[in-house]
Amino acid sequence: MEKKTILLVEDDFLNRRVTKKALTENGYNVAEAKNSEETFKILESQLVHLLILDINLGKLEQDGINLGQQIQNTFKIPFIYLTAYETAEIINRAATTSPYSYLTKPFKNADLVAAIQIALQQSSKKSKPEPTILLKDNEYHVEVFINEIDYIESEGNYLLVYTGKKVYKCRSTIKQVLETLPEATFIQTHRAFVVNKTKIDKFNIKNVVVKGNLIPVSKRYSDLSGLFKNF
Repeated sequence: MEKKTILLVEDDFLNRRVTKKALTENGYNVAEAKNSEETFKILESQLVHLLILDINLGKLEQDGINLGQQIQNTFKIPFIYLTAYETAEIINRAATTSPYSYLTKPFKNADLVAAIQIALQQSSKKSKPEPTILLKDNEYHVEVFINEIDYIESEGNYLLVYTGKKVYKCRSTIKQVLETLPEATFIQTHRAFVVNKTKIDKFNIKNVVVKGNLIPVSKRYSDLSGLFKNF
């Protein structure tokens, strides 16, 4: 399993040393920074999975909340705040930057490790890429998000893949494309049509309507009971 790298941003040397020791003992790689300049240099030069930001970074330095906002806007990396203060003003400011946790000093090492584990798990779920399908549109290969597909129509040896943006024409068959699409999302209504269940506006035993387009339902595919959970 890949060891996660945590960037610890703390201006106090002793606090930084103690926290780093706790993190390395729990299997993390630790990079250190004592101010925003060092923080950005590290973020631009190496992979960091999570930051721990001390809110108070010294009188001559912007505070950790401002730094957290910049990280949120630029790098989209999860972070946790550490602070010796817990006034309503600080908590409200911190909350606007979407931290994954907020720990008040002094804290137990077990609480810090638990906060890190939860933050990494939540971040991993959020960062999962949307599934795509690779289509050959005339002379070019195009990667299309599966959830953008409204329906697919067979036209001879080709498929017309309808999305909200355009219609892609690729050489394939309904059988082949069904093997690559999630069964929970797509349903075949006719030998020449496959529709995205989530895009259906209404249906009956003869037709389904997708964004105003009437899609036929043949007798062979007339069992649409699987659609009812979407309505």
